[in-house]
Amino acid sequence: MKPTPALTRRSFLARCAAAAAAAGLPLWFVQRLQAEAGTAAAPTPPPSPNDRPGIALIGCGGRGRTDGTAAASYGDIVAVCDVDQDHREAAARQFTRNGRTPAKFSDFRALLERSDVQVIVQATPDHWHTLVNLAAARAGKDIYGEKPITLTIDEGKRAVRAVREHRVIFQTGSQQRSDPRFRLACELVRNGRIGKLRQVSVFVPAGYRGGPFSDAPVPAGLDWDRWLGQAPATAYQKERCHNTFRWWFEYSGGPVTDWGAHHNDIARWGIGLDGPTSVAAQVLTGPVPGGYSAPSEFAAELTWADGTRQVMKTTPDDAWNGSVINPKGQRNGVKFEGDGGWIWVNRSGIAASSEDLLHTPLPDNALRLEVSTNHMGNFFDSVRSRRDPICPIECGHRSASIGHLIVMALRSGRPFQWDPDREVCVGDGAEAGNAQLAREMRSPYDYRFAG
Repeated sequence: MKPTPALTRRSFLARCAAAAAAAGLPLWFVQRLQAEAGTAAAPTPPPSPNDRPGIALIGCGGRGRTDGTAAASYGDIVAVCDVDQDHREAAARQFTRNGRTPAKFSDFRALLERSDVQVIVQATPDHWHTLVNLAAARAGKDIYGEKPITLTIDEGKRAVRAVREHRVIFQTGSQQRSDPRFRLACELVRNGRIGKLRQVSVFVPAGYRGGPFSDAPVPAGLDWDRWLGQAPATAYQKERCHNTFRWWFEYSGGPVTDWGAHHNDIARWGIGLDGPTSVAAQVLTGPVPGGYSAPSEFAAELTWADGTRQVMKTTPDDAWNGSVINPKGQRNGVKFEGDGGWIWVNRSGIAASSEDLLHTPLPDNALRLEVSTNHMGNFFDSVRSRRDPICPIECGHRSASIGHLIVMALRSGRPFQWDPDREVCVGDGAEAGNAQLAREMRSPYDYRFAG
């Protein structure tokens, strides 16, 4: 016997209430999510039931193998690549299926020649992102690329051109775009729920501070020169490599582009503009000589064309009540402040200055942002449909550029004016600023290396 409509409705509301309680989201928004899931078009089917794209994993450290695990639900990992033999072998073992071991490579360019590879999942250190992405796009491979997608703004402009010229799908690994908490916060802000947006505060954990470090023999199986790539040649130090690469300006951007790449993307999503018009930054805790080169603590202030002020720093205001704003006490999240209140969001939850700001439904005609609840799944759906995913190349580039501008201000010790339309520094100090939009790349690991 079919359930009565009343029971069906009651069951639906009960499920929504349980989901809302579990996720810390307002009931009306969860009901909308459930309705969207029920009415959304099915994922674009593959040409045949047996069609699973061949995937190559480039960069097989912890982040890469995590991304590879997610991707393996949608295709077959047929090749792995890493300049560290231990990482390469570990990935090959992990993704062996039915007695079939992925092919192993130390040079991603050889991997890209394989006809059984349609998709690249890449999680190399930041200073390798662009060359891999450029080569993969030119080879006609669709790409899931970890954030920040570039080391410099010039790299981002080149990546955008390559992806569009070669008509490949690109998803930036900014997975907060597929988290309903962040989508809700940005939709509320974009629809004026807190009134005129005045300030966005981005808080990130402090980076590592340590040193001086000692040179050491290169571990067996690691191609250190290839790992360094475009960065200046230097003796091996274990603190430069693998998980701690992100605390060096030579390879990344410190806390600015680590967690900052995620949260600056949400700040930009909530503001709704391409980029800021000015940036100033100061080092709060400087590096130890001979140690990590990126400062562990910093503060930055940016202005956007609509007058919104953005603050980014590694320490939250002492006046905040952490038990209300951030139940787990993390120094990590985004706060939107307007004339009518504030909204705080991070991966632990969402909160507001008044419960009504969250629990009053938006009207039916409100602006709705793009929808995704599974970041890797959204990418593979785009691979089949040939429609852009939720965080395409332009999105990844523009959000990464915020961090790059802050790094430029930190490294130079001076503020910059920025034209987001032309993507150049303007006004006083423009020449010095524009000189930092690109970096010298060590031969042979310059743009020619990508073909």
